[in-house]
Amino acid sequence: MNEVFSLKGKTALVTGARTGIGQAISVGLAEAGANLVLLGHQDNMQETEQLINQTGRSYSTFLGDLSNTSQVGELCKEILEKHQIDILVNNAGIIRREPAADFSQDNWDAVIATNLSSLFFLTQSLARPMLERKQGKIVNIASLLSFQGGITVPSYTASKHAVAGLTKAWANEWAAHNIQVNAIAPGYISTNNTEALRNNEDRNTSILSRIPAGRWGEASDMAGAAVFLASPASNYVNGHVLVVDGGWLAR
Repeated sequence: MNEVFSLKGKTALVTGARTGIGQAISVGLAEAGANLVLLGHQDNMQETEQLINQTGRSYSTFLGDLSNTSQVGELCKEILEKHQIDILVNNAGIIRREPAADFSQDNWDAVIATNLSSLFFLTQSLARPMLERKQGKIVNIASLLSFQGGITVPSYTASKHAVAGLTKAWANEWAAHNIQVNAIAPGYISTNNTEALRNNEDRNTSILSRIPAGRWGEASDMAGAAVFLASPASNYVNGHVLVVDGGWLAR
């Protein structure tokens, strides 16, 4: 059974790998045997790199601004010149909070560009070699807001509904080519993106009261799901959005 979950000999690219869920997934994949390609927009990936070093796996770091879709093609070309990408984890994302009636075009455009447009074009570029080899794993990071509406986050909600839809659309086209495309929908996880919610006493209490597990999730709670969806254990799983939320949606 260990071999079914092994990623030995594989190379995984994780976007938004500097902190939080991206960092935890990167380390989890490394612990399962994968070498890592880390993609971020800030030149301070040292903590993630050190954690991967401790697993004995190798890593390579690339910097790119995924809010600028015009950079994605060249960035992918640079990566593919140096690495064969067997596993792609689309984790990078941003959130902007503002009432829907007042939501600015700048906030809308920034979130859609990062969370959706760049995700699409980056996946398109990195999937082409997978299609040629007829082998690959793609894991998108969706959200509970792939199913729900949220409050004061209309662009984020729109982008995460779209990520769930793209997961299914790509699976429909690529499953026959032995590429499994799936997604993880994290629940309320203690990361930078949710700091505003955790600091709001009323919202924090309301959220915790609905989670059957009785706690906010940790970024490390996503690692096992990512390893499963990146490994041979999920070879017949296609177009699925795996919810990891402490039971939130069951409520």
